[in-house]
Amino acid sequence: MAGILSEKEIADLYGAFDQIGNIIIIRMPDSLVSKKKVIGKILLQKIKTAKSVFYQSSPVEGDFRTRSLELIAGEDSTETEYKEYGCRFKVNVQKAFFSPRLSTERNRIADLVVDGEAIINMFGGIGMFSIIAAKKKKCTVYNIDINPDAIELCNQNIMLNKLKGKVESIAGDATKIIEERLSGKGDRILMLLPERSDEFLDSAIKASKKNAIIHYYCHIHSDKKNSVANLAKEHFMKVIKVKSEILGAKIVRPVGPRFYQAVVDAKISK
Repeated sequence: MAGILSEKEIADLYGAFDQIGNIIIIRMPDSLVSKKKVIGKILLQKIKTAKSVFYQSSPVEGDFRTRSLELIAGEDSTETEYKEYGCRFKVNVQKAFFSPRLSTERNRIADLVVDGEAIINMFGGIGMFSIIAAKKKKCTVYNIDINPDAIELCNQNIMLNKLKGKVESIAGDATKIIEERLSGKGDRILMLLPERSDEFLDSAIKASKKNAIIHYYCHIHSDKKNSVANLAKEHFMKVIKVKSEILGAKIVRPVGPRFYQAVVDAKISK
């Protein structure tokens, strides 16, 4: 991109795009939006496995966790296939949330799962965490999501993969689903909605068996990266209403300047 963008502009773009199957999604500062189509064409030329480049013009937002995408180069298709840890996934980047940047965390959770566990994935989306866990372990995963498109993709992804365990895809609001049929049934609870986890913590506790493990995701502001894990632990202890033991905490990924997604793993004694 040298000759078209300044060194600073190239630096601003570094790490600002994701490749999902044959689709590239790029975020860029306002200063570069006027050059988005040129940037899209260059990315398409440089990355031979890509067929489409989309500019993300809004954050992931709303109950369905979707984002606005604008085609800036290549084919106008938001559907692709993505592979991770021996699993295949149908993805529609327009209709349901998906991030390749959670790959390491998905594998970490799957490795923690024990054969025989019942896992309640409260915001399971297209089934990434759930299917990778059930691929590795003989577990039962309840994959809940309020977005019907995400649930439809999850159903397709279950069929695409040979699993040791079982994934049940459930459409609806996690709070209501837990109240109606999953109260006290979870050995492990996933709370993959970091911007709103506090709102659903009571439901996660209700879903838990005694000594269940909750994986609580949150967003943390910090000037010091090495303080994030402790800040996440402190935040969790302020909002949890039952006796619990923190097993660990870590950064999952940076999400902005001095802004991080973190996870706290905690055993709930209720």
